Amino acid sequence: MTDPATRVRILVCGSAERGDDGAALGAVARLLPTLPPEVCDRLVVRRCIQLDEADLADLGPDEACVVVDTLVGVPAGSLVARSLDDLLMGGAPVSSRSTHGIALGDAVARAATIRGAAPAGAFVGLGGKWFGYGGRMSRAVRSALPAFAEAIEHEVERLLDMAT
Repeated sequence: MTDPATRVRILVCGSAERGDDGAALGAVARLLPTLPPEVCDRLVVRRCIQLDEADLADLGPDEACVVVDTLVGVPAGSLVARSLDDLLMGGAPVSSRSTHGIALGDAVARAATIRGAAPAGAFVGLGGKWFGYGGRMSRAVRSALPAFAEAIEHEVERLLDMAT
């Protein structure tokens, strides 16, 4: 039986006013209405335009998180999913668009130091192409939004299942 207190926080990064940087917002907006109520009851969705360690450090003992963002340095429309543990250990570094100034793995490491333990969770990112001002996304990112939403859903379900 699943502990009803277990929650998954979705940290939705990016800015809708910066082209592909709004991909996480678009994917989560597409995903949330499709989730069953029993899953929604166990989610906390938080916007964070610029991710830092504080967004990860305050996770409770019965919480995990899914960080959702656009990536640079990978082909536009490419999906990347990594556990936060993998990022902490330096495996396959990713360049999250919304961690201006620090690497995503460094944000996870700082949160682990503050918390005394690594936060449980995952990162799901989508490669972007265009980050200029304006709400229009590149074709590659628009085409990949359904798969991005599915990848986020997969991680949410995986983390909720782990709590069972």
